[in-house]
Amino acid sequence: MMQFASSEGENALSVVGPRPMELSTYTARPAPGPNGKQRTSSLEAPIMLLTGHQSAVYTMKFNPAGTVIASGSHDKEIFIWNVHGECKNFMVLKGHKNAVLDLHWTTDGTQIVSASPDKTVGAWDVETGKRIKKMAEHSSFVNSCHPARRGPPLVVSGSDDGTAKLWDMRVRGAIQTYPDKYQITAVSFSDASDKSLQEVLTMILRFGTCARLKY
Repeated sequence: MMQFASSEGENALSVVGPRPMELSTYTARPAPGPNGKQRTSSLEAPIMLLTGHQSAVYTMKFNPAGTVIASGSHDKEIFIWNVHGECKNFMVLKGHKNAVLDLHWTTDGTQIVSASPDKTVGAWDVETGKRIKKMAEHSSFVNSCHPARRGPPLVVSGSDDGTAKLWDMRVRGAIQTYPDKYQITAVSFSDASDKSLQEVLTMILRFGTCARLKY
């Protein structure tokens, strides 16, 4: 699992591993010099190693500002890390009863949504560390989740039960269910989604196939 982020004008690449319970962040490969040859002034070496999870790390994401990392693990916990200074873990989000397979920050960086084999999607307040919403209508593992990038506070989730569900954080229960014949392995909102609920689009990935659904 890899994620690019921008920090102080330089790209950074975070990689889960090399050991299952560690996160490493690498500086990006330098751009070629004027003669076309690769510059060697900045080596591809880890600039930080984050340890603390008690089991395999499955997912990580930078916050929108690029100052904090959230990581999800088989140990059922979400760790929040500073990426500057001593790069300390300063918060642990607890509540899932199984591994954390996927997580994403909301656009404003105040919340995290997470997916778990415990059949739930969680929404977390990053300031308090509390789970503020538990979405629990799937009947099997939840593999993926994603918040809307703009507009209403919507979340889409995909599950082994063969459904993708659309959630509105302001109301109880899923507001739409999209059934499929196969497991849903990944979901994401289109960048085109806006404040009109009638124009919200979700992208559903299943076994390499991409379907476009309109709500």
